[in-house]
Amino acid sequence: MAAGTEEAALGYEQARDELVEVVRRLEAGGTSLEESLALWERGEELAKVCRRRLEGARARLDASLAAERAAEAEAAGGEE
Repeated sequence: MAAGTEEAALGYEQARDELVEVVRRLEAGGTSLEESLALWERGEELAKVCRRRLEGARARLDASLAAERAAEAEAAGGEE
């Protein structure tokens, strides 16, 4: 599976849980330099997935709140 496709398939919770595991393994030590670098790179990608998912959630929340405010303003304007 291509990296972009894999990232798109990962939900926030999955990416976060895998990132926690990557950090745990890095902190535990005992891995070769090559494996540590691979874990670090995977952690960076997982962090990006988490950040994008959170930014998307924030954008949806902001849009929902803006729509709610607009509806309230419209309703208040019609009550005069």
